[in-house]
Amino acid sequence: MSRPEDDELDERPKSRRRRDDDEDDEDDDRPQRRRPRDEDEGDGTGGLIPLKNPKALAAYYCGVFSLIPVVGCVLGPVAVILGILGFMHVSKYPKARGTGHAVTGIILGIVGPFVVGGIIVAISYLSK
Repeated sequence: MSRPEDDELDERPKSRRRRDDDEDDEDDDRPQRRRPRDEDEGDGTGGLIPLKNPKALAAYYCGVFSLIPVVGCVLGPVAVILGILGFMHVSKYPKARGTGHAVTGIILGIVGPFVVGGIIVAISYLSK
């Protein structure tokens, strides 16, 4: 049998002891069931990728690819539209998450075509 001072030194988690019928249920304040796990908690990304908000995720990718010349003229406005829709989805369903992806998609969708256009103008100006 273990002594009380040994229990204080032992840092291992205590195993549940069998309950006798004569014990009172009110004495045990430990939870009887495990809490339901959050769906984003166990995935490999730690909830960084908004899988429940595909509009925000698509806005992010369109915004990043809008930095490519020629393609950016098409993907920039698409990123802005999808970013706004993704942001509206987050405000309606907060568990969906993805606000950062939606905002990044909007910003890159607006700035991307101007950056690419500026680079093209600078290259054509310097090549003369």
